[in-house]
Amino acid sequence: MIKVVRGNPTPEELAAALAVVQARAAATAAVSSGAPAQPEQWSDPGRIARRERHRPGPRAWARTYWPG
Repeated sequence: MIKVVRGNPTPEELAAALAVVQARAAATAAVSSGAPAQPEQWSDPGRIARRERHRPGPRAWARTYWPG
């Protein structure tokens, strides 16, 4: 049951809010099958290790400072 505590929403606003709540509940019900949820791509720490790391060349130390 949803109860409006403050304000006077129009029927369209109330329908929009109810649609969001129902969609969120459906998404939560689909995920809660007992299996652990997959992490979001942007927060996955393993994505850092997937990239090729830049390695300095044999004389990189000599190119780190340009006098002048």
